[in-house]
Amino acid sequence: MITRQTLAKAHGAFNVLTGAWPLVHMRSFEAVLGPKTDDWLVRTVGGLLVVNGVNQFTAAEDQNDRARRIGIGTAGVLAGIDLVYGSRGRISRIYLLDAAIQLGWIALWAASSARTKRAEG
Repeated sequence: MITRQTLAKAHGAFNVLTGAWPLVHMRSFEAVLGPKTDDWLVRTVGGLLVVNGVNQFTAAEDQNDRARRIGIGTAGVLAGIDLVYGSRGRISRIYLLDAAIQLGWIALWAASSARTKRAEG
């Protein structure tokens, strides 16, 4: 069973790594996810993912729901964009895989919340 702290750290690290990727090496990012028209926008989203991930990671030890809210919110937005534009072919269909990963994060957070509620009673 994964703890909320471990989940927050794992999800935060995932967001930092995936967000940093286009900032560090745009060529490999585009090789996997397809060519981009607006590199500035890709870098902006990447930077925001890094910030969200750092905040999730640092909130892991907090006794509030900040890490969960950041995680679910970020994953929900990314999954929605991936599903809408990936299914229409507006962006590479590889983003449908990302949508599945993002929905997986949401499912993990939901399971974690359910366990916490049961434990609290």
